[in-house]
Amino acid sequence: MSFPTHSQRRPDAKRSARWLPVIAIGLLTLGGCANSDIYSGNVYTGDQAKRAQSVSYGTITSLRPVQIQAQDEGSGVLGGLGGAVVGGLLGSQIGGGSGRAIATAAGAIGGSVAGKSIADNVDQIDAYEIEVRRDAGDSLIVVQKADTAFSVGQRVRLVGYGANLSVAPY
Repeated sequence: MSFPTHSQRRPDAKRSARWLPVIAIGLLTLGGCANSDIYSGNVYTGDQAKRAQSVSYGTITSLRPVQIQAQDEGSGVLGGLGGAVVGGLLGSQIGGGSGRAIATAAGAIGGSVAGKSIADNVDQIDAYEIEVRRDAGDSLIVVQKADTAFSVGQRVRLVGYGANLSVAPY
């Protein structure tokens, strides 16, 4: 039985390296899969179902579009790692010797920064900052996903309490 020499094994390594960008892109894609429905006024968590909630009524006095940064911290890490892999692979195609090593390192660093930035931007959700003057006379602000049309002067219901408060049309 003869063993392959180093030069005979090299084509397999190159073939395997072709899959690295595919794997990195897959990781970046999965990183953007944060569940944004938890920020919706139309979605209840399992803990909120079949549980009595308080209801109050009021009028929208201010409405401002904002962004919610999803708190899936793993996606930024995956984006950074995926970007580093892709950047390192691209950098390794440049130059030779120590120049190639420097280009690979620079590509990995640049790719990591770019990948994290892309993942963070993908995880932003359009939302409203809704100020409501309740019929009781006090005012409060609720930030929730912009999946329902609201307007200033509109009558609304405030459902829930504390951190689980949502605004719904009345």
